[in-house]
Amino acid sequence: MTSTPPPRPLAAALWMLGSVVSFSGMAIAGRQLQGAHDTFEIMAARSFVSFFLVLGAAAAMGKLSDIRTDRLGGHALRNVVHFTGQNLWFWALTLIPLAQLIAIEFTSPLWVILLSPLLLGERITGARALAAGLGFVGILIVVRPDFNALNIGVLAAAGAAICFAATNIATKRLSRDVTILSILFWLTVMQFVFGATLAAWDGQIAWPTAATAPWLVVIGVTGVLAHLCLTSALRMAPATFVMPIDFTRLPLMALAGALLYQEQIEALLFVGAGLILFANWINIRAETRKPHRA
Repeated sequence: MTSTPPPRPLAAALWMLGSVVSFSGMAIAGRQLQGAHDTFEIMAARSFVSFFLVLGAAAAMGKLSDIRTDRLGGHALRNVVHFTGQNLWFWALTLIPLAQLIAIEFTSPLWVILLSPLLLGERITGARALAAGLGFVGILIVVRPDFNALNIGVLAAAGAAICFAATNIATKRLSRDVTILSILFWLTVMQFVFGATLAAWDGQIAWPTAATAPWLVVIGVTGVLAHLCLTSALRMAPATFVMPIDFTRLPLMALAGALLYQEQIEALLFVGAGLILFANWINIRAETRKPHRA
C-alpha cells in the first residue's frame, strides 16, 4: 500500500491563491457573457478550450502516460456533480451580485469540513472548527440573508455550493491514486460531452461571435488553471485546511463588482471579509505549526 506523503500546507496555500485568481477571472468573464450564451453553451466552450490546454501541457511535459482510464466511475461521478454545480453557478452569476454569489458559495468549505471525517477520514481539529465557524459568521455578516424573500438566484448559488463541496470530496478521493493530468483530462472530456449534448437538446445553439469568443477562451483557460491549482492543493494538504483559503475571493469579487458593475459595497462587507481572512489565518497558522508525520 502506498504511504501518504506528509502535508505541505504552505505550498498548498500558494496553489489555492492561484485557484482564487483563476476562479475570479472566470466569474468576471461569465458575467460579461450575460444574455449571449446559456450555461450549457458556456460549459461546452470552456471544456473545448480546456481539453487542448490539458492535452498540450501533457504532451509538452512528456506525461501523456499519466492519462489513464482507471477509475472512470469515480471521474464520471465527480464530473456529473461538478457539471451540475457549475451550471447553477453560471446561472446565479447573472441573477445576483458578485459578492453575494461568492459569499453563498463559501458555505461549500463548511460542507467539506463536515463531510471530510465521514468520506475522507480526516479529523476536525479545534482550529479547523474555529476557522469554519468564524468564516460562517463572516459570511452571514456579508449576506445578511432574508429567509422570507429568497430568490431563485440565491437558491441556485446555494445548490452550487453543495455540489462544489461534494466535488471537492470526490477530488480528494481521486487524487489519492489518480494523477492531476488524468483528473483534468476527464474533466474536460466528460463536461464537453455533457455541455454540448444539453446545449443542442432544444435545437438552438448560439455560436461564439467576435465579441463573445475572447470571454469564452478566458473561461476555458481560467477553468483549467483553477482546477489544476485546486487539485494540486488538495494533494498537498487536508481538504479542511485547503478549502477555507478560498474565502479570499470574497473581497476580491466585491471590489470587482463595484468597479465593473456598480454593485454597492457596504461597510459590513469589510467586517465580514476581515473575519473570514482572520479565520483563514487561524487555520494556516495551526497547520504550519503542526509537526509533520509520514
